[in-house]
Amino acid sequence: MHDKILIVDDEAAARTALMLLLRREGFDVRDASDGRTAIAECASFRPDLILLDIVMPEMDGFEVCRHIKATPETRLTPVVLITGLTATEDRIMGINAGADDFLSKPIDLNELLARTRSLLRLKQYTDELENAEAVLLSLAYSIEARDPYTHGHCERLAEMSARMGEILGVPQEHIKALRRAGIVHDIGKVVVPDSILLKPGPLTSEEITVMKKHPVVGERICAPLKTFRLVLPIIRHHHEKHDGTGYPDGLHGDEIPLTARILQISDVYDALTTDRPYKVAFSPEVALDLMEEEAGRGWWDPELFEAFREMMRQRQNELAPENFRKTVN
Repeated sequence: MHDKILIVDDEAAARTALMLLLRREGFDVRDASDGRTAIAECASFRPDLILLDIVMPEMDGFEVCRHIKATPETRLTPVVLITGLTATEDRIMGINAGADDFLSKPIDLNELLARTRSLLRLKQYTDELENAEAVLLSLAYSIEARDPYTHGHCERLAEMSARMGEILGVPQEHIKALRRAGIVHDIGKVVVPDSILLKPGPLTSEEITVMKKHPVVGERICAPLKTFRLVLPIIRHHHEKHDGTGYPDGLHGDEIPLTARILQISDVYDALTTDRPYKVAFSPEVALDLMEEEAGRGWWDPELFEAFREMMRQRQNELAPENFRKTVN
């Protein structure tokens, strides 16, 4: 399978010259004469690399680059800006737009091929990484699908945890980790038999021991991915308790990572407000009252719980503006 390159330039002669060179080197090449056509080609052609002229009518190269990098499907596609401009501020604008490299006109063909091959190798590594992440996410969803009572749990948990992180001012990379952890936090349940996972009654001590293995197993499954570095502590510690009675490590208080405490509170709330084999769903008000009692016993971070309760009150108001005055007491 040949690497795919998209050439974007409003000058036909420049496009033709680059296409002939790159096709001779064995690349699958398409071209676009303007920014809007380039964006459409990105969606249909899915290039592995984009050579993008800066000076074009209507949408210039900076705007096209920003659009490519803001689109989830193409944000990791390398973009090389080609320009006759030499001013430092133009290169700074290109960097701010998300460009991965620059080539100056007139183009040195040896330099073009060297940079192209280098960026395509990088794209291959990125694709392999994304494929590995996709496999883990698919596994997590398949585990969720084993239990009809937890349908949508992962997505809800990812959304609630990330929103809580934003409210608390957690750094963006940790918010991204919370979203990922919302999906994969229970991936270790792959080792838990359905007879335990779907049991409608209380678990035996032996079954509880099996269930308690899943955070450590989940961490081990995800550990090879360096991009999950900030996700691993959330997976491992989302069943710890503020008073040290949780598992697997018996951490207490601030020993438990903040991101794990955030996901933990979201996880408990979602479990209480949805039907499970062993219980019917509680209303949000009842669930929060129960969690307040549990926080009083030392299970959950009390300050974090209060922030979570306020977040849920605000969300209730957003979802039901006609009940704006109604609050969760």
